[in-house]
Amino acid sequence: MAPHSHKMRELISSSVSSSQFKNSFLQIIYLINYVLFNFVNPKSFGPISSGIYGNTPGSSNFILLNIDDFGARGDGCTDDTKTLQDIWKLACSLSSRAKIIIPAKKSYHVRPTNFSGPCLSKVTLQISGVIVAPQDPEVWSGLDVHKWLYFRGVDYLTVEGDGKINGMGQEWWARSCKTNTSNLCTHAPTAITFHKCSKLQVRNITLANSQQMHMAFTSCVNVAVSGVKILSPADSPNTDGIHISASTEVDLTGIAVSTGDDCVSIVSNSSKIRVKDIFCGPGHGISIGSLGKHNSSAAVQDVVVDGAIFINTENGVRIKTWQGGSGFARKITFQNIQMRNVSHPIIINQYYCDSTLPCPNQTSSVSIDSVIFRNIKGTSATEEAIILSCSDDYPCTGLFLEDIQLEWVSGVAKAFCWEAYGTSLGLVRPSPCVDALVRQTAKSYSMSMWIYDYAFF
Repeated sequence: MAPHSHKMRELISSSVSSSQFKNSFLQIIYLINYVLFNFVNPKSFGPISSGIYGNTPGSSNFILLNIDDFGARGDGCTDDTKTLQDIWKLACSLSSRAKIIIPAKKSYHVRPTNFSGPCLSKVTLQISGVIVAPQDPEVWSGLDVHKWLYFRGVDYLTVEGDGKINGMGQEWWARSCKTNTSNLCTHAPTAITFHKCSKLQVRNITLANSQQMHMAFTSCVNVAVSGVKILSPADSPNTDGIHISASTEVDLTGIAVSTGDDCVSIVSNSSKIRVKDIFCGPGHGISIGSLGKHNSSAAVQDVVVDGAIFINTENGVRIKTWQGGSGFARKITFQNIQMRNVSHPIIINQYYCDSTLPCPNQTSSVSIDSVIFRNIKGTSATEEAIILSCSDDYPCTGLFLEDIQLEWVSGVAKAFCWEAYGTSLGLVRPSPCVDALVRQTAKSYSMSMWIYDYAFF
């Protein structure tokens, strides 16, 4: 028992000191569970182990930790934050796999909470019920207003289940300067954030009514998200569905997003991003950016969006950069996409300005290169179905359009192009306005060079 004596003392101590372990019988049961799992082969106990461990074909045993067994009420009113924090610390400290269970048909009120790693083993958070945020923004007074449920430095984490995370964002939206210009512009929490996590899986959960962004991945590696639903009203401000920042190897598959901002946004220093089979509507579409705000540098590359449906969205597929930035967005593919009544189905905007005041003209820009638009069809809600508005000093290069069929619901659709260079193949409607081979001076991210390519006018 020597190798586990320190952890044994921790478990005993937490059982005695925590107010959540008031039931002495539960203390004994969980203590016995720990001893059996770490020092005795649990399979030798037959029926006893089946009540302690979850067993699935091809997977190792794991300890089940039901939040109700630790004193949570789940009535939607009682504050269950401390119980969830205690059970997380226990699960994270166990050397064996642990599954935290949020039971179905119950609602757990949780205040801003950090879930810190590293953990000694793989942890699963199974959300079958509902986790509810405080309605009053004053709860965040003195706390980091950007965070509600915040996972940091946790590897091999799985968040799953058919339950819901409800941000109760209505009061936050009412206080937003985008809702009422007389309000001060302030930050609001992201419902669930994963920071510096690796080998992360998120599947089948629903997020609703986030205070601001719904789900964010920052500085993460090797992330798989599947079967997730995100639901907020079309007029809810800044409620991005999934936000990816400074992360790599992120796969989003089978996602449905209805929200008031970007369905998916990909920013600063992100790469190897795959988005497959996503539904978006309402919302602002799938965006690379915005990039380069406040003269900052950004690098986004190797992004593939393959299979998407956009209905009644402000944009379809978009790249947006601020003037004055630096860096690049390159090797990006948008393909196999259906549009229905989308205001701007295809758009590149290197003059993005999300400000109440005019943005100053600046020569430097985030460069855009090697972008493919392929097999994109449907209807545009505006006449200009394709907008490629690029920088005078850093034109877009290496653009490629193939099999594009976009119709304006009220007439003949058009394309607007400025300093955008590339080629097209097959039927492209509206016409990409490729005229002739021309010579233009363009500046790349690293040097100035002569660009010989087809021009869009």
